[in-house]
Amino acid sequence: MRSRGNAIHAAGNVRLSSCLLNEVIMIHEVSGDILLTTAQAIAHGVAPNDHFDQGLALALREKWPSMAKDFRHYAQQCHPKAGEVWAWGGFGTRIFNLMTQEGEHGHGLRPGKASLPNVNHCLKRLRHDLVKDNITSLAIPKLATGVGGLDWDKVRPLIREHLGDLQIPIYVYAHYEKGVQANESTKI
Repeated sequence: MRSRGNAIHAAGNVRLSSCLLNEVIMIHEVSGDILLTTAQAIAHGVAPNDHFDQGLALALREKWPSMAKDFRHYAQQCHPKAGEVWAWGGFGTRIFNLMTQEGEHGHGLRPGKASLPNVNHCLKRLRHDLVKDNITSLAIPKLATGVGGLDWDKVRPLIREHLGDLQIPIYVYAHYEKGVQANESTKI
């Protein structure tokens, strides 16, 4: 019997560790427009002082303007910090705003860049919220790699670490295709 990664090969049979099996089955990289997802929830990265004027945040603001307005009100009242999560439930889709980027509160201040520690904290909190709220499926972009500026090869393992063993389908929108619905069918 010889070991190769997480798979053990013995007499032509392949057994996968339960962690790897869950990742293979439950996390799916897809191409398409995340706004057309059939997932129960969407998670994306923002800054605590985000204006929702760039990237996916802008598209979400255009689709759900009340979410951006509610976020601004929340940020002015609560002064959230990087690493926190703010959930908004609108029109059948729950949106998890992960504060992966730095950002100070004040008039005219712009969001900063994301950091791996912030992403790590957000994903821990997201996992907790997904379980607590009984979320049945999640769509997430290549978190913190657009406006946030992080390297996907460093963020992807954090998503697998924190969400890989959840028993819900997670659709990672690895490639954006405007107006194209991703194939989110799962064979579980």
